[in-house]
Amino acid sequence: MGPLSARLLMQRGRPKSDRLGKIRSLDLSGLKLLSEHLDPKLLSRLTQLQELDLSNNQLETLPANLGLSHLRILRCANNQLGDVTALCQFPQLEELSLEGNPFLTVSDNLKISFLLPKLRKVNGKDASSTSSQVENLNRELTSRVTAHWEKFKAAVSPEEEAEKAQADFVKSAVRDIRYGPESLSEFTQWRVQMISEELVASGGPQVHEADIPERPPKAAAAQEPRARPVAKKRLDDVSLNLSPNKRVCTSSLAPVEGSPPDSDSGQPAPDLEPLHFLQCHSKNNSPRDLDTQLWACAFEPAWEEGRAGATSQTVATCGGEAVCVIDCQTGIVLHKYKAPGEEFFSVAWTALTVVTQAGHKKRWSVLAAAGLRGLVRLLHVRAGFCCGVIRAHKKAIATLCFSPTHETHLFTASYDKRIILWDLGVPNHDYDFQASQLLTLDTTSIPLRLCPVASCPDAYLLAGCEGGCCCWDVRLDQPLRRRPCEVEFVFSEGSEAAARRVDGLAFVNEDVVASKGNGLGTICLWSWSQTWGARGKRPTLAVVVLARLQWSPTRLAYFSLSTCPGEGIVLCGDEEGNVWVYDVRHLLTQQPPLPAAPQAPTQILKWPQPWALGQMVTKTMVNTVVANPTFTYLTALTDSNIVAIWKRQ
Repeated sequence: MGPLSARLLMQRGRPKSDRLGKIRSLDLSGLKLLSEHLDPKLLSRLTQLQELDLSNNQLETLPANLGLSHLRILRCANNQLGDVTALCQFPQLEELSLEGNPFLTVSDNLKISFLLPKLRKVNGKDASSTSSQVENLNRELTSRVTAHWEKFKAAVSPEEEAEKAQADFVKSAVRDIRYGPESLSEFTQWRVQMISEELVASGGPQVHEADIPERPPKAAAAQEPRARPVAKKRLDDVSLNLSPNKRVCTSSLAPVEGSPPDSDSGQPAPDLEPLHFLQCHSKNNSPRDLDTQLWACAFEPAWEEGRAGATSQTVATCGGEAVCVIDCQTGIVLHKYKAPGEEFFSVAWTALTVVTQAGHKKRWSVLAAAGLRGLVRLLHVRAGFCCGVIRAHKKAIATLCFSPTHETHLFTASYDKRIILWDLGVPNHDYDFQASQLLTLDTTSIPLRLCPVASCPDAYLLAGCEGGCCCWDVRLDQPLRRRPCEVEFVFSEGSEAAARRVDGLAFVNEDVVASKGNGLGTICLWSWSQTWGARGKRPTLAVVVLARLQWSPTRLAYFSLSTCPGEGIVLCGDEEGNVWVYDVRHLLTQQPPLPAAPQAPTQILKWPQPWALGQMVTKTMVNTVVANPTFTYLTALTDSNIVAIWKRQ
């Protein structure tokens, strides 16, 4: 498609007219338009245009001077827009469609709300909740910029030139003022710069603050920068307002039958503050839904350069027909993806580099989610849409796991007793994936947990299964594309013990594995290198146990343990709603022989029972608990549809 012409506009405009100035609705969708094809001089002649459709083109930007001052409806779905600031030229805009622009983020959604005060609908949804969020952020950022101004003025010497001092103030405000989740940092820095420049231009804070409506005392309290243990109303969730005597509390080691009174790790228990309790997976957003089962959660890694091993404060949770992406600091549900008729069991993150049609490289996070229907859905989280579906298995998928070394390699484990390794490939310009199957690993029982071997993730994969713990050779330079189990691990003598399920499996460091399920009331720490080194050609191996951790004596299964390898932390929930926290650094460095008795937890996080949520919850189980690698945030999921978030102080 070349530049637009007046003839084309009249052909596609409504009502039909030989004058551009009489056209009120214009459809320019599906013409493969580039940004340079939008001629402002020509389009500015559409003086009465109220509705414009630019969907399904190849636009990367919108020209800043289109002159369409009466535009009320704009559709720009399925383009490659990367910036929304040009939308400010449409002050009368009421409806906007931007689906399918994968480079737009949550911050862009907030910018849109700020720039377009008359906007009622975005992507077919009511825009009022986003508008309220923007108002709250503006209030907080204005307060912080004003405080920064007072502090800055006190430090400026009288001899310093006013113009330079003002420029330095704006730079320092953008650099130093932080608020809200990392996912909104682009928006907050953008607004901080604007507020700072306005403040400087007005000569002081009093003029700028006059433009901000007063808040009643309760609203002001709700905007305190530090989150409270009592959850507040969030976007797309139901909050749980616990009365003071029902608040979740933390405790040091609680008395556990048969446990030593204190842990001998010598490490102080971490101070964990409860932040949020959410029902973001509720059916019809109902606070009375205490039955939706939550199954898995995973923290989004931080993909920025220079931050290897770090994580963001964003966590994905799945349960029922929904996948939620939550900011742990604020408790805001950033995205919510629903698939009616599905029940999601597992989520896993990766990051891919894609190249636009213009040749630009973009890095974006992809969240894989799977469950009952045997499908893997690939969600472009920042843009908020599903960009691919893999028909992976004929039966339900129990768990997912991305390779730590190959960003496009995904393991799926199913109730069909197979584990498949997929190569997702890099999506094309239409963001379609062409996944290919690399390996099929056969199991003798249902695989429950997947864990690439930390010291050689490209060579071996561990799986906790209903029948025990198994290992496969997953090297791609080997000829067989369908492989049986290479080795079964035995945790104690006797066939009965060898056949017990392993429903918890994770590496604590490059050598030590934590597993759960083979012995009641204990979590086992064992050495991969010592166990594998004694293999020879045997099909079964007795694991070399280093230590055991005391856990709940329950006979119930499917409590998933997790680890923070950089912090030496092991975590596991239980049937009473507790979170067991183990600091095992002393066990990893201690010379043998290690103590024979199971080691007590460093800490048990408890919340009171029952708690009132419109109806009584007399008992809840924490079936999944995950912390980010720096152990800053901890997320726990319950069988009563509660997502709980703690923060380390």
